[in-house]
Amino acid sequence: MSVSLRSMAKDQKGVVVAVNVRGELGRRIRDMGLIPGTEFRIVGRAPLKDPVALRMKGFTLTLRNNEADFITVKVED
Repeated sequence: MSVSLRSMAKDQKGVVVAVNVRGELGRRIRDMGLIPGTEFRIVGRAPLKDPVALRMKGFTLTLRNNEADFITVKVED
């Protein structure tokens, strides 16, 4: 099932399917390592649900929800 990264809950695991934005924001997201095939786990959210923290490739990355909206992921069971 493919969903936006924003809709995932804490402790869910997923794989990046696509980054659906071009230009500077798209380049920045890909430069952070979020490219198709990247596995990650949601490790937490701020009290107001923004930003979201995810663990991937041995480090923790935080994204704002407006950035996470552009990332399509496949949720793993």
